Amino acid sequence: MFERFTKDARATVTGAVEHAERTGAGTVTEGHLLLALLDRDAGRAAFAITALGLADRRQSVTAALADVRRRGGMTRADADALAGIGIDVTAVVARVEEAHGEGALRSDRGGRRRWTGGPSFSREAKKILEKSLRIALGRADRFIGAEHLLLALAATPGPVAEVLTEHGAGYGAVERALFGAGGGTEGHREAG
Repeated sequence: MFERFTKDARATVTGAVEHAERTGAGTVTEGHLLLALLDRDAGRAAFAITALGLADRRQSVTAALADVRRRGGMTRADADALAGIGIDVTAVVARVEEAHGEGALRSDRGGRRRWTGGPSFSREAKKILEKSLRIALGRADRFIGAEHLLLALAATPGPVAEVLTEHGAGYGAVERALFGAGGGTEGHREAG
């Protein structure tokens, strides 16, 4: 599949690995893919990120992703659902961290390493890479670009899509920023 990735998409994947390594994460997550996309300064995805205001709010996006990691990858919707049955996720995280140290529930801790010693890709990150291929094929694009990775992150329900939506970059907004009004892909969005 990687032979179909553009130079920009490959740089994004490499950047995600570097983000994971810098933070000592055992796995590359979807959050690392988003951070790597925020690092890009050229290309269609970088243009969309700037147009959506994500580049200007990088610190807020980064903080929101850190909060997701701290909750073990749980979305706010999950936390709200648990609150509905009397479980305060913030209190649970605080008690676990009190007993086991800060970041004890981080979703990117540990994990198996590839034979090269670098972090492996989480199951969710692999799904993003696969979905980017399906999105590219659905758009009749021959190659997978960073823009397809961004669309896949926005289209896949979970914490990263939630962070994007909270920052005004839900799937529809990303598609419009990338491809204009209508995006030309009605019926191509995949839900999960």
